[in-house]
Amino acid sequence: MGILRADRVSGLGGANAINGSVHFNGNHLDISGVDTAFGTGGNWTMECWINPQEVALKAITDPRTGGSTVHPLLWISGGNGGKAVGVLYYYTAGADRIVGTTVLKSGTWYHVAVVRNNGTTHLYVNGTSEGSFSDTLDYASTPTFRIGARYSSTPYNYNGYISNFRLINGTALYTANFTPPAQRLENISGTEILCCQSPGNVLQEATGKTLNVRRVNSNNAPPMASHFAPDKGEDHGTTFADNTKFDTLSYMVPPGGTTTQRGRGRGLLMGGAVSPGATNTTQIKYFDIASQGITDDFGQTSVARRSTGSLSSSTRAVMGGGFVAPPSPYTISDVMDYVTIATTANATDFGNMQSTGYSYGTASNETRGLFAGGYRPNNSAVVNTIDLITIATTGNASNFGDLVVARRSFGGLASPTRGIFMGGAPSVKEEIDYVTIATAGNANDFGNLTDGRDNVYGSSNSTRGVMGGGRNPNNTNIIDYITIATTGNATDFGDLIAAMHYYAATGNSTRTVWVGDTNISNIMEYVTIATTGNSVDWGDQGGTPQHSSGACSDSHGGIS
Repeated sequence: MGILRADRVSGLGGANAINGSVHFNGNHLDISGVDTAFGTGGNWTMECWINPQEVALKAITDPRTGGSTVHPLLWISGGNGGKAVGVLYYYTAGADRIVGTTVLKSGTWYHVAVVRNNGTTHLYVNGTSEGSFSDTLDYASTPTFRIGARYSSTPYNYNGYISNFRLINGTALYTANFTPPAQRLENISGTEILCCQSPGNVLQEATGKTLNVRRVNSNNAPPMASHFAPDKGEDHGTTFADNTKFDTLSYMVPPGGTTTQRGRGRGLLMGGAVSPGATNTTQIKYFDIASQGITDDFGQTSVARRSTGSLSSSTRAVMGGGFVAPPSPYTISDVMDYVTIATTANATDFGNMQSTGYSYGTASNETRGLFAGGYRPNNSAVVNTIDLITIATTGNASNFGDLVVARRSFGGLASPTRGIFMGGAPSVKEEIDYVTIATAGNANDFGNLTDGRDNVYGSSNSTRGVMGGGRNPNNTNIIDYITIATTGNATDFGDLIAAMHYYAATGNSTRTVWVGDTNISNIMEYVTIATTGNSVDWGDQGGTPQHSSGACSDSHGGIS
């Protein structure tokens, strides 16, 4: 008999893995046509996986639209300091009917089920009953079933992930303690809702019903499709670094993963501009490159600035320099900040560049980061110098060598061994340079772009680099590609959706994603690196759109 991999209970590999979820952070989903008319004696089951990011009083579901009718609700209750799952039934003189005993932890997955079986309703957490009551309430149908918030002037918006939400009318699926399902839930007889299963489509629903994104709070991003957990999995599932734990001799607590796990496919946008003029931002946003959706808030940089350089390893992102503020004399930064990519938080001081500057090209592998060229006001010139940092440490940058051509406003990308720099200004450049990242020294000539331009940005996998956009002197939608280990001129890949510059770009081993443009729109688009063809829409920036940001990820260029 084979051994069950305990670290893969939450997201088994294979075709039926639990591989999708939806992240809620202040807004919700509404579903019409859901039959909750269970009456006074009908059996029913409501279940899902939850991963709360905030363990205060929050509404997971609320199908009620007012009045005194009875509907099934699921909350993180105010009981036990706001850290227990609770079930609340709204009706005349409504009250908490069951409050669980499990003390929830932020960032951990829990399977939750509410089941009415022959007049008794149980709350199960991780397969163990945590309370019940004699239930002869007369459940009525509802015009709208809500997930992620409450129907109220105080919506108690849920903050966290929900996966595999299923509501079944007519069947008590669990009638005693059970082992939580280890695979994606299926559309069985009586299923009224089955959603939050796709890592790429927030509106996916298995029974054919229409989900609608609703906004309670315009300052927060709408629900966004995500993986089952923000960790990188094997095959189609998620492998967690920690093991399954047992809270009794019989019942297991599924693993929650750790924040040290790397290469999750998370992209970051760091700083940038929110207006064509003087307004820069400290905003850092993040997004899941492999899915499509909307960026979410990560934290803040130490200084609001645009035209920075950003680079990363599989665990850490570093942002350097940048244009802080007009009017003349312009303020330019030499500050470097860093964040741990897996953990949302404000940036921490890393050190300083060799001198103040902005509009760098950047490249990095798992160990080293390079900030190349740029405009250095103290030199009163566009320069060819390359700054070197060791990403896992902190400290000031040192000298690596020189570019072949002095330039600013250009892009960079890398494989584990080579850094590539392409295009640039002034006197629009077509040259592509390369360096061997492990060996300090001057850059070498690689070849030329298909068309010379500045503000051309891209990303790479371990073998191919893709670069798009820019201007010469007008905006262009050209996408080129190169094979990083060789030398030679770039080859046409396809076209961007729109001709633009001031993009930022990053990617994982599969995709390159471009973000932002000169119109300060929320546009995001991507290509599949191993193919050729035109870009397609990825999604939108949540919150205020940014351009001229630094962009990087934990899974670029073959580092993960």
